[in-house]
Amino acid sequence: MSEIALAKINNFASSKAKQAEVPTTEEPIFVLTGTQLQDLISRAVLPLQADLQDLKDTIALLEEKIATLEATQDLQAENSFIQLQLINDLRNAIHKEPQPLQKDRGEILRALIAANDGKMLRAQARKKMHLSESRFSELLAVMDDYIEVKPYHLNRNLKVLVLK
Repeated sequence: MSEIALAKINNFASSKAKQAEVPTTEEPIFVLTGTQLQDLISRAVLPLQADLQDLKDTIALLEEKIATLEATQDLQAENSFIQLQLINDLRNAIHKEPQPLQKDRGEILRALIAANDGKMLRAQARKKMHLSESRFSELLAVMDDYIEVKPYHLNRNLKVLVLK
């Protein structure tokens, strides 16, 4: 194909140019000894070997970073799973049925409020039952079907327990 293209280009040339056509055969331009050729090849390959080593070092560093990130991701996934379990446990604790002791205390609290005409200050009821603030709050959370907590009309900071 190159011969055809060369022939077409040479058709436009003058007769002197046609006589001075470049032969298409390969003739040796340089004559090198074996050591010279080996030296040229080694000088050409040496920078490529350095670049290759740099790339291998970069790959090793990136693989190490990937391993670190995967370990971090696994740890974060495990932590997220634990957090979800804790949140689920807290949600279940809120909606949990009262324990036998809480049922008894709930009955006592209902009887105590009923004895005070169906209304009683929250602080007084807690003191009479000898319960800590947290235990009393848990008891009220379980008993919210039977007891309503409202603000006291004379002092909004105080709460009144009312039977439903």
